Amino acid sequence: MSSGKKIWSAALLAAAMLTVTAACGGESAGGEIKLRFSYWGGDARQKMTEAAIAKFEAKNPGIDVEAEVSDFPSYYERLSTQVAGRDAPDVMTLEIRGLREYAERGTLAELASKVDTADIDGKVLATGVVDGKQYAIPSGVNAYSMVINPALVEGAEVALPDDTSWTWKDFVELSSKVTSGSGGKVTGTQLNWNPAYLQIYAAQKGERFYDGNKLGVSPQTVKDWMAIAQDLIKTKGSPAAAKSSELYDVGIEQTLIGTNTGASMMMWSNVLGAAAKASGQNLELRRMPKAEGATTGGMFLQPAMLYTASSGSKHAAEAAKFIDFMVNDSEAGQIILSDRGLPANAKVLAAVSAKLPPADLKTMEFVNEIRDELTDPPAAPPRGSSAMEDVIRRYGEEVIFGRMTPDEAAQKLITEANALLAG
Repeated sequence: MSSGKKIWSAALLAAAMLTVTAACGGESAGGEIKLRFSYWGGDARQKMTEAAIAKFEAKNPGIDVEAEVSDFPSYYERLSTQVAGRDAPDVMTLEIRGLREYAERGTLAELASKVDTADIDGKVLATGVVDGKQYAIPSGVNAYSMVINPALVEGAEVALPDDTSWTWKDFVELSSKVTSGSGGKVTGTQLNWNPAYLQIYAAQKGERFYDGNKLGVSPQTVKDWMAIAQDLIKTKGSPAAAKSSELYDVGIEQTLIGTNTGASMMMWSNVLGAAAKASGQNLELRRMPKAEGATTGGMFLQPAMLYTASSGSKHAAEAAKFIDFMVNDSEAGQIILSDRGLPANAKVLAAVSAKLPPADLKTMEFVNEIRDELTDPPAAPPRGSSAMEDVIRRYGEEVIFGRMTPDEAAQKLITEANALLAG
């Protein structure tokens, strides 16, 4: 799952998506069907995926799956180029932020009744629906959460928060106290501009993040949200603006929590394992703080990634069969574990739970603990949403660097975002 960095430029995607239909699909050679499968990831994911593919091929002689793997920064540029050239892979991995952009261009095949979805939570499954058609199947789920290093909090002689009741004011105060209590050796947290964070905050204020093809967030809510970052900097609960901006572009290994110089960080729950590995310490998931008087926490489950099939594939049945295997086969689950989020298939999750590493067991337990509090997963966002993080970050940094007032930045953010979403 992306940790929240830029996915692809809107201009590049728009140019690439001028082609309405896509994909040549894999060719058959000597009676053997070749399926092309694209995904992003590092060495560990590639090793797991190759093992899962080998298992699928053993169960399905006559089908050869050729993986096309890229690092995340270049993944969508490559895929967009392939789609524009009518050379899309048979099976493509997407994030929810890009789903509608591909589906509405006719690039994706409908998967309803072609993939078994009986053991996938209906609300999570609905995230793969665009205009009433099931274009995508979730690989697994995660939740945007607060991650805390208890040892660093307690080492600064600060009490751990009660995450069932804490507010954003409490979060700012805790972060400030950790920085001062540690003598500045540990910083309370680092700033975050991920749209999921603003989406959660907006829900706490009774607002929807997206309202059709525009933002549903009010200028006042954006202003209040930006004030949290201002307060963190002012109280030294986070680094100053320049350092905060620098930290936003680093990998998890170089973050404050990854280097044990920060006590908390917001992130998708499936990143907990990587963060714990980087820090070498016990890290824990917590609920996000709430706005004063909020009646909902606003947290939600989201697919870590989605499997889709090309509408132009010459091997549609085999493509669907491969997706079915990756989502529903317990042997595939034993190999992939939680690498693509906690398995969306409930039976697969139960089958692999004993093999999950400690951090992923924590994630599973945390998600089960908060499940009844969660709001419904959001539907696929409008086209243009893939660039939303860049817009939010840009105006957020204008505020923390003192180049814009929160009022001005909130109005400009909404105006630019609405123009982007309207196409």
